[in-house]
Amino acid sequence: MVQARELMKQDVVSVQTGTPVVDAAKVMRERKIGSVFVKQNGRIVGIVTEPDIVRKVIGAGQGGYSIYFVPVEEIMSSPVIGIDEHRPITEAADLMEKHQTRHLTVMKAGAIVGVLSVRDLLRPTSIDEF
Repeated sequence: MVQARELMKQDVVSVQTGTPVVDAAKVMRERKIGSVFVKQNGRIVGIVTEPDIVRKVIGAGQGGYSIYFVPVEEIMSSPVIGIDEHRPITEAADLMEKHQTRHLTVMKAGAIVGVLSVRDLLRPTSIDEF
């Protein structure tokens, strides 16, 4: 059985609350990632994804000049849903569907050690591992 830790990305990228959405989007572009976590006082309090930016800022008519003033906490999803690193990816997929999210934090002893996206679940694995 394939576990969450086997498919997760260990590079957890975050921005601070108060960061403008446009800056979060620049980080995503530079790092070639589809989401960033939002931190407040050293703790992850939410996640901003590309669809959040498109639907909640651009699609809501907040494009143009005002995008420079929309802070990430106004559009982030919170709380962030997590899964233990040893749980099977089938459970990760179930959690994503249940919570209508495309990203999970991967936890080890209560600490975030990675991120798992729905795209990661599509990575080829042997059918025998399921």
